[in-house]
Amino acid sequence: MNAQDLLLQHKAYDTFKNRFPKLDATRAIICGSGWSGITEELETLISVPFSEIPGLGKAGVVGHSGEIAWCKDGDTSVLIFKGRRHFYEGEGWNPIAIPIFLCKQCGVQELLLTNSAGAVNPDFKVGDLMVITDHFNAMGDNPLVGPHHEIWGPRFPDLSQTYGTVGQEKLNAAGKKAGVDLQSGVYFATRGPVYETPVEVQSWKKLGADAVGMSTVPEAILAHAVGIQVSGVSCMTNSAAGISPHPLSHQEVTETTAKTMPNMRALLKEWIRG
Repeated sequence: MNAQDLLLQHKAYDTFKNRFPKLDATRAIICGSGWSGITEELETLISVPFSEIPGLGKAGVVGHSGEIAWCKDGDTSVLIFKGRRHFYEGEGWNPIAIPIFLCKQCGVQELLLTNSAGAVNPDFKVGDLMVITDHFNAMGDNPLVGPHHEIWGPRFPDLSQTYGTVGQEKLNAAGKKAGVDLQSGVYFATRGPVYETPVEVQSWKKLGADAVGMSTVPEAILAHAVGIQVSGVSCMTNSAAGISPHPLSHQEVTETTAKTMPNMRALLKEWIRG
């Protein structure tokens, strides 16, 4: 990211704080495909479209409503990004970095990243939820490439504890309270927007992948670098290529998350309360 990127990020925050002048949330959730329904379980105080925040832009994928919502569950505040921007949309890193910049600037201490993914682990079933224990960045790029700005943490951030034990334990505890069985494993991030080939999946499986998707890792890198506690959870919306008996499609993603929504909502609600 260059100096112009940083100026745009500050401009985004100036607009954000004007829209949310009394925001007091220390927890935030970035919702992947199908996850935004959690807001129906909460009290929404303010909701602002992505398009009103400079540099963030309108969500470009079905299943991502593209709003920032300040919500409450009782006395607990949470900032919820109802959807995300993706690197494959071709607009660079700013649309992905800005939500993390906003979280850092407004005092968020815990960030939960959610996504929909293809199951690589043969023991995973469609509809399973997986706590992310680590990731493999196969996107061919990194949002911290470029001039170093201190606001984004150290020049060479250590990623060995990106998804720390505290965050994983909190998700597992939330699962128990919600009555939701959770898997755990490694998330493999590709650039997209194409789905993977069977031979790619078999290669990644040998490298330790349990699930594959097209998001999450850039946000995890940025949030961890600036000192925000990162947790991640994936919904297995299909089996990956070569494992699935039929062609992959985004329609399958939306259909599976709709069926799994009760478990997704229950898990997120307990995480917010935790």
